[in-house]
Amino acid sequence: MAGAMTAQLSGLTLGGGRTQGLQGFEGLRANTPVVRSNTVRVVQPRRGSLQVQAARVANVEIPNKKRIETSLTYIYGIGPTAAKVILETTGIENKRTYDLSEEELTTLRSEVDNYTTEGDLRRYNALNIKRLKEIQCYRGKRHQAGLPCRGQKTKTNARQCKNNRFGRR
Repeated sequence: MAGAMTAQLSGLTLGGGRTQGLQGFEGLRANTPVVRSNTVRVVQPRRGSLQVQAARVANVEIPNKKRIETSLTYIYGIGPTAAKVILETTGIENKRTYDLSEEELTTLRSEVDNYTTEGDLRRYNALNIKRLKEIQCYRGKRHQAGLPCRGQKTKTNARQCKNNRFGRR
């Protein structure tokens, strides 16, 4: 079996350009089924070293090229003020994410873990809104109707909320 496989591969050569692939391969037709059994795929090694595109803090990939103060705000539940407080308490200066050492990243992760973020915060907010709806208070009824519940005018501004909620009338 190994001899048959090498005989098949010996007839195939790598092409040099983009348009030229493996010679001896006619390609797939539109209606032919694709069968993936015992196929050999030739992969060229990547040039250059692997680079981390984004650091992961609180299960969120924060951007690598932005400053830490800005990139921490990509985490749901951490705004600009909380990001400044986190940097002050950890003692990390506001530099780019890719300049952080692994030690600084671990201290950042441990400090962010003290905050309620992402799924926990979304669940907390959803449960609060659900509780308001169940007790049938004014704010709960406004949430059910898809209207603003903090005293905003509805004659001019809340029209898009109503259209998105109920569709165009």
